[in-house]
Amino acid sequence: MRALCAVAAAAIAGWGFVPTVWADDKPATVADIVASSQNHTILLTAVKEAGLVDTLKGKGPFTVFAPTDDAFKALGEDTIKKVLADKDLLKKILLAHVIVGKEAKAADVLKLDGQEVNGFKIDTKSGVKIGEAKVIKADLLAGNGVVHVIDKVLLPK
Repeated sequence: MRALCAVAAAAIAGWGFVPTVWADDKPATVADIVASSQNHTILLTAVKEAGLVDTLKGKGPFTVFAPTDDAFKALGEDTIKKVLADKDLLKKILLAHVIVGKEAKAADVLKLDGQEVNGFKIDTKSGVKIGEAKVIKADLLAGNGVVHVIDKVLLPK
């Protein structure tokens, strides 16, 4: 088991994620995947501030479009602080990144071309986009869903 974890960790080390199966053979949750990423520290802080950790560790299934730290930083430090201070706005923004009740792997997302998900249009003409955000890493599988890494924060209207 440890060898499998080491191989999986090496394969995804460039994104800073840990394996999707823990040493005790329990599958990682989408919350665990985000928490283990070196590139999603701001998202993790936001999920904690919004009180959504237990939700994302729950039964699911969930599809999470996870903006990187660079995506958050592009909003500007003042905007990040403002959003983190407003719990209702924070939850609204974070939940725009989650499809509850569905595990939409990359192949499933491709079938959604032209449709709206959480108010954001899916475009698969050149890569995969949800709204203006590009999927830059797909199909990080968890026991309760899937995580897709995106390069922009989805801001609901």
